[in-house]
Amino acid sequence: MPTDRTRILLADDHTLVRGGLRLILENEPDLMVVAEAGDGAEAVELSAAGGVDLAILDIAMPRMTGLQAAREISRQSPSVRILMLSMYDNEQYLFEALKAGACGYVLKSVADRDLVEACRAAMRGEPFLYAGAITALIRDYLTRSRHDDRLPDRILTRREEEIVKLIAEGHSSKEIAATLVISTKTVDRHRTNILQKLGLRDRLELTRYAIRAGLVEP
Repeated sequence: MPTDRTRILLADDHTLVRGGLRLILENEPDLMVVAEAGDGAEAVELSAAGGVDLAILDIAMPRMTGLQAAREISRQSPSVRILMLSMYDNEQYLFEALKAGACGYVLKSVADRDLVEACRAAMRGEPFLYAGAITALIRDYLTRSRHDDRLPDRILTRREEEIVKLIAEGHSSKEIAATLVISTKTVDRHRTNILQKLGLRDRLELTRYAIRAGLVEP
C-alpha cells in the first residue's frame, strides 16, 4: 500500500454516516481511513496515538463535541490537520470551528461533492469553506471593520463547557458530578458562575446557548 496516502481519522457518533464517508474517501487513491471514533474523546485519544494526518470531526458528538475535540487535538497533536463536518449551515458553528483550529468546514448534505476536495486542501495547508461560509466570513469581517471590533476570546473554560453540555443534555447535578468525578457542590458552583458569566437565568436559556455554541445538537 502506498505510504504517501493521507491517513484519516473519521469521528462521528453514527455508524452509518461513518460508513458512507469511508466509502467516499477510500474511493480516492490518495486517501485512506486508518481509524474511526464514535465521540470526541475517542478522537482525541486516537489522534494522540499517532499515525493520523487528518481528523474529520462531526461537530456534535457525545462525551466531547467535535469543537472541544478540535481544541484538544490542536493542542496535543498540532501536526494533525482538522476538518469539521456539520449538518448545519450555521455561522456560529463555523466561527467556533475556525477558532478551535479547524482548517475547513464541510456540510454533510454535500459531503459527497466537497469532502474529498476539502481533505486535499487541508493537506496542502489551504482552508476549505463552502460558498455560504465565505459570504458569512466576509460579512462578519466588514461588520467588525466598521466597528473596529475583533473576535472575542472564549468566555467559558473547558470544564465550564463540559458542564454546560451535560446540563443541556438533561443531566442532574448528581449525574454531572459522577461523570466528571467532582462533588455536587462544585457542579452547582460552576453552574452559578456560568449563568453569571453568560447573563442567563435558567437551564432553558443555558440549553439555547449550548445549541448556538455548538456544544449540543438542536
